[in-house]
Amino acid sequence: MKLTLIGGGGVRAPLFVGSALRRAERSGLTEICLHDINADKLEIFGTLSSELATRMQSRVRISTASDTERALDGASYVVTTVRPGDEEGRIKDERIALAHDVLGQETTGPGGFAMALRSIPVILDYAAQLQRVSPKAWLFNFTNPAGLVTQALQDAGFDRAIGICDGANGAQEAIASRFHLPQNDVRTEVFGLNHLSFTRAAYVNGKEVLQDLLDDDDFLASTSQRMFSPSVVRRHRLWINEYLYYYYYAEKAVAAVQSDKRTRGEEVRDLNRSLMARLKEIGVTQNADEALSAYFAYEQRRNATYMHYARGDAPSMEEADRNASLPEETTGHEGEGYAGVALNLVDALQTGVPCYSGLNIRNGDAIDGLRADDVVEVSCVIDRDGVRPTKIGAMPEAQSQLVQNVKHYERLAVAAIRERRRDIAVEALAAHPLVLSYSRAEPLVDEYLKAHAAYVASGADDGTRAGQPL
Repeated sequence: MKLTLIGGGGVRAPLFVGSALRRAERSGLTEICLHDINADKLEIFGTLSSELATRMQSRVRISTASDTERALDGASYVVTTVRPGDEEGRIKDERIALAHDVLGQETTGPGGFAMALRSIPVILDYAAQLQRVSPKAWLFNFTNPAGLVTQALQDAGFDRAIGICDGANGAQEAIASRFHLPQNDVRTEVFGLNHLSFTRAAYVNGKEVLQDLLDDDDFLASTSQRMFSPSVVRRHRLWINEYLYYYYYAEKAVAAVQSDKRTRGEEVRDLNRSLMARLKEIGVTQNADEALSAYFAYEQRRNATYMHYARGDAPSMEEADRNASLPEETTGHEGEGYAGVALNLVDALQTGVPCYSGLNIRNGDAIDGLRADDVVEVSCVIDRDGVRPTKIGAMPEAQSQLVQNVKHYERLAVAAIRERRRDIAVEALAAHPLVLSYSRAEPLVDEYLKAHAAYVASGADDGTRAGQPL
């Protein structure tokens, strides 16, 4: 069985490969193909991945391919994790939004729209090529913003496309850790949208355990829920996706990001440049031990500062750079993230042993009040028969209102990108709860179109008038 990673020259590729190799016997995996358009990065991270396979004494073949058709041909599963525009595109998204005093985060609000503007056409092209050469393959999309990209894929008729995000399973993972259980032994009820979802219940051996845990200060403080005031969590009586910090503390989040010396995109760019320079200096082939140590030290620094402004215990990027220590192990055991979600699906589809996971999938009749063709983030059951959403029913009123508003924005955003319409793009951003203003939406759209002109088609008047193409 062949598994292809689109974006295999990315910094997370060796972690993904390490996780996949540990599961290879269970799923029948025989080949992991890493694909990337950046030949330099593909060679470096492909070599690191092969070194991990050697150290793990795995029989799985690690291949690399810059040719898309070759990478996709014969694949049973494809994971897409790419960043069109690279870090510089992300930085433009952040800086443009912050100049208008709104959030520029790459999955939420204006920054998410700008990322979708670049990501959707690229992923649709990959999906079309996959449909041509391996029509029975499953496509698991992790490219941001995952919900919008998956909506575009489903709207285009790619029914075997699923959106994945480790954030959807935050409650499941935290509760499994609390009770020292395998994650799949915890059944959760997740509802909402990507990076805007809630968990209303969690079951261990048939008993609901989440509600009692929400009253436990130690539990909240040890999980992502520490981003929120305990009173807020208890008022909702729900596990809250960490990205809702940007909605529930909107002005605080913007002020914190603006006060940082660097945006997150600038921090990641600088980290990535430093890593690449270090790996080239070391020589991945010549000094594999040192290269792997440098790589895992990088991962430690990057993860330590994730959403640091929302976590009082998180170091700044500068503190992480000074205090980073090398991990004792260099075999990729430190957390599976999105790789775990994707590989859980592969295991279930291959073996038929059911898996329970929050995914981005067509709603059907799972969540009341949303359309059947809306892509939602919802608890699913996965086995050899496919992926099925769990019946959730009605959402609580407060959460329903926010989900409905953001889904309205998502429908408009996907339509704007599909139809290349500036006017619809303006309507989309004006509808978003973090913008809510034409006086913000219009300049944001125009500045993003100018900044990312290479990714959009121009009309005769350069696409800036209402009703004209992007």
